[in-house]
Amino acid sequence: MPVNSFENYPMSWKPRRTDDGEPLYLMIARQLESDIRNGDLLPGTKLPPQRELADYLDVNVSTISRAFGICSRKGLLGGTVGSGTFVAYDALANINVTPQDEGGAIIEMGSVMPERTSYEEISAVLKKMLSEPDFGRFLHYGAAAGSLWQRETAVRLLRKTGCETTEDRLLPANGGQNAIAAIVAGLFRPGDCIGVDPMTYPGMKSVAKLLGVRLIPIGQERGEICEEGLIHACDNAKIKAVYIMPDYQNPTTHTMSDEGREMIARTAKERDLLIIEDAIHSLLAPRPNQSAASRAPEHTVHIASLSNTVSPGLRLCYIATPPRYKDALSDSLYSLNLTGSPFLLEIASRVIASGSAETIAARHRELAMGRNAVVNEMLAGYDLRGADECIFRWLLLPGGWSGERFESAASAAGVRVYGAERFAVGKAKPAAAVRLAIAAPESIEELKEGVRRLLVLLRKEEVAKL
Repeated sequence: MPVNSFENYPMSWKPRRTDDGEPLYLMIARQLESDIRNGDLLPGTKLPPQRELADYLDVNVSTISRAFGICSRKGLLGGTVGSGTFVAYDALANINVTPQDEGGAIIEMGSVMPERTSYEEISAVLKKMLSEPDFGRFLHYGAAAGSLWQRETAVRLLRKTGCETTEDRLLPANGGQNAIAAIVAGLFRPGDCIGVDPMTYPGMKSVAKLLGVRLIPIGQERGEICEEGLIHACDNAKIKAVYIMPDYQNPTTHTMSDEGREMIARTAKERDLLIIEDAIHSLLAPRPNQSAASRAPEHTVHIASLSNTVSPGLRLCYIATPPRYKDALSDSLYSLNLTGSPFLLEIASRVIASGSAETIAARHRELAMGRNAVVNEMLAGYDLRGADECIFRWLLLPGGWSGERFESAASAAGVRVYGAERFAVGKAKPAAAVRLAIAAPESIEELKEGVRRLLVLLRKEEVAKL
């Protein structure tokens, strides 16, 4: 029983102190996690101040801090200095947004991927490689950093993502997610803080959760990180880095303004802040936008991936890193992968060198514009965000829906979409929205059918409100 009398005192959470020999901070953390997962503490609930809980349980404030720290690293809590601690809105959300094979039972509009198109160029490269007498060399271990000509070829690709760099700064990784994991594992420690958009890529969330790194949502203006919000996160949350997806941000589809990119680069140099720049969608842009890596090269780790713009099967990306981080990233990649696949690295390098990567990306861009024309017409009158060349869209839902509820209803109707809760970071209630992967359905006809089913749900809700 608590020493102090709180029986009639209003508290959002009253944990029970047990005497089973378990360390107190673990007991509190276990109860807090259990109450969140059981639904006794709902997303957005503000927890009592740490000192108040310490008085209630008759323990030191440091005990409460340790318990909150455990739950924060699991992604269950959010909050910043001066605002209190809240149950995170994504505490119970599933952040797995990879494709799931259900035998055609559901129309896939959840996982972001380029349209299934012919890959004659990649097939031609494979046939050429298979015909070479020394093909077997690609089936052995290779140099971790790849050969010089492969890195020089990658420099050409990164130029198309707005990043001017040199071959001595490049490291290959097994896809963008692998690169993010290596960066966070190699350059950060449990408890470190990284600033992100309030709605951010779930892959970043899963890595942070796995490695005990805290993600801090940064204040925005006009849909992108603002200077005031970034400075506040530096001063109050002591963030060590900021993660950005400057082109076609996942999930909101926003492309960062030139002023926003310049502000982040300037602040990084002033504050010795690391920028993790994820250019996974940048090849979809009709013209390259100058990257943070070109504006602040000594403060930016730039990731250029092929999966969403060339081919999902090419699980390869390139990391452009300042020299001061290269050894740590090399060690981290070695720990995760030993080495990359020489086979994939050679295929990707030849596809880039031949100009086929640009050709395929341009084809995906053109096909996306055709699909978006269909979606724009069918969803006319709804708040649908995103450029016509983007392979996913952000649908703001009409009143009465939450992203999570619409996701569930869409699934029951045979369409997979992902609600805003999967992408949310921090204490703020996410927008009522869902991400639509318009390139994921196997055909235009399947896309139309998926959108028709979503329209039925939207219109039913509108009728119900009359």
